[in-house]
Amino acid sequence: MLRPLRPLMRHPWTLGVAGIALVFGIWALLAGLQLVDKLFLPTPAAVLAAGQESAANGELWSDITASLLRVLAGFGLSALVALPLGIAMGANASFCRLLEPLLALLRYMPAPAFIPLLIIYFGLGELPKVLLIFIGTLFFNTLMIMDAVKFVPRELLETALTLGGKKRDLLLRVIAPFIAPQVLDAFRINMAAAWNLVIVAELVAADSGLGKRITLAQRFLRTDQIFLGLIVIGLIGLVIDLSFRLLMRRACSWAN
Repeated sequence: MLRPLRPLMRHPWTLGVAGIALVFGIWALLAGLQLVDKLFLPTPAAVLAAGQESAANGELWSDITASLLRVLAGFGLSALVALPLGIAMGANASFCRLLEPLLALLRYMPAPAFIPLLIIYFGLGELPKVLLIFIGTLFFNTLMIMDAVKFVPRELLETALTLGGKKRDLLLRVIAPFIAPQVLDAFRINMAAAWNLVIVAELVAADSGLGKRITLAQRFLRTDQIFLGLIVIGLIGLVIDLSFRLLMRRACSWAN
């Protein structure tokens, strides 16, 4: 019954590309038939023209660069703090009992709620935007890494100790290789939150960025530019997601 699907499995991208093409086809059909006013639903050609215009005058590239640098700075800082903190919490029960309730509490506080405080403390520059991404991803990264460490099989640890391994050996040769796929997967998942937060920050206060461009387009009813911004954000997110998957396959081939 499932035999006709087997040829498609040789090309795993086929179904994914088909799904995207279907959505764009429905969009083009609705816009072409003018079932919705073009002010509210621009055609794909109009969005493409808006993209060419923005790329030609340099606005698109400057906005992409600004948003991307903010995401990389905030998420990179989050990863640098979350990795040792998550490992320490997963490996030390007392340290975990001390910090896990606090992190669990902070995790449920929506990061955008910190925007007023960040603006009051740090003004309207780049720092509050970076810190918003840091706050919004730190707790999730830390707790997911902590859980990965907790699931390291006790048999592996006991075997390493039996063979004369020290604490450093346990960390570098047992724990680190075991949790590497889970850590990369956690970063891949939480990177989406980083992109959501940078757009929120730019909607509130920014001089550049994809979120700022969407806000300006909304003021002048330029729905073609709004669609352009959304598509560009999605494409960048897709590239980042695929990059993490590729890194996982290359760096953690034993886990595939």
